[in-house]
Amino acid sequence: MDALDRFCHALPKVELHVHLLGAVLRPTFAEFATRAGMGEAETEALYSRDAKPKGVLHILRALEQRLLRRPADLHRITYEHLAEAASHNVRHSEIFWNPTGTAHLFSYREGAEAILAGFADAAIEFGVSALLIPAIDREDTPERAVEMVEWMIAHRRDAIIGLGIDYREPDGPPERFWKSFRMAKQAGFRITAHAGEFGCHPRNIETAVDLCGAERLDHGYTVLEDPALARRLADAGMIFTVVPTNSYYLRTLPPERWALDHPIPRMPEAGLLIHPNTDDPPLHRVTPMRCWRMMAEDFGFGRDALRGFTLNGIAGSFLPDAAKRHLSTAFAQEFDALEFPAA
Repeated sequence: MDALDRFCHALPKVELHVHLLGAVLRPTFAEFATRAGMGEAETEALYSRDAKPKGVLHILRALEQRLLRRPADLHRITYEHLAEAASHNVRHSEIFWNPTGTAHLFSYREGAEAILAGFADAAIEFGVSALLIPAIDREDTPERAVEMVEWMIAHRRDAIIGLGIDYREPDGPPERFWKSFRMAKQAGFRITAHAGEFGCHPRNIETAVDLCGAERLDHGYTVLEDPALARRLADAGMIFTVVPTNSYYLRTLPPERWALDHPIPRMPEAGLLIHPNTDDPPLHRVTPMRCWRMMAEDFGFGRDALRGFTLNGIAGSFLPDAAKRHLSTAFAQEFDALEFPAA
């Protein structure tokens, strides 16, 4: 490790934007693939990356449709991910899971209990806390999303904290799923939403907030295309969970312009509150340490900005207020004791 690695590793961290299936470790994926009869060449092809890396959704679909077999698989992915996250000084994680993707294999209750058991085991072993956010598959139907929220309401657990929405944004604008969000909100679940991720119009962000009730936003980059909306969300203190390795921009921006033209560096300039996350860490070939290093090294954020992003993560979490206050004090003290490497 160099000095910047040591600094970024030592940072106390929360993660608010991680997808459970996207967090599967490569050896575990390979084991699942062998069990399902997937050849080594096909497995390697799923992970192929080149100068313009393809997205990772095809890997998530392969897990849902071909590789997962039983609830214990979700427990294993959960536990291994939190063990890896804790090794990078992540203290709290909020994880997305698409229950409809595994409903053909086992029930929502069975899957949720397996994940929550992984949370409990990781808390004992590594001291990391976690909350679960079931997420709407926006490529599926609104009726299926309503059914999923009904499962959530019927099987309440304290660690199942909110409702999200993910998968391909161009195929599922948020307004299609207004009923699901309204049901979840009325039932007391917190709300977050992937919006403005795939270069989609900022109206998706506005709709996610105004119609669907989003309390924080995942990605949200195209908010910069609507300065009035950006000002409103900045004034409201909305937290944006951004991803430095977001593959849409890796595919669409020239390598020599990527760090310069990516929306992330311009979001704080517009007064927006951001917090960096890994999204699908093994699939994006990133770790929490590397994620924070990218914020400093690629985007040029300095010590004060990184300190602010650290505290933004706590403010944007769905933890109880008392836990937030405790973490904010502890994280600020730990951060201030770290030595930021000189340029």
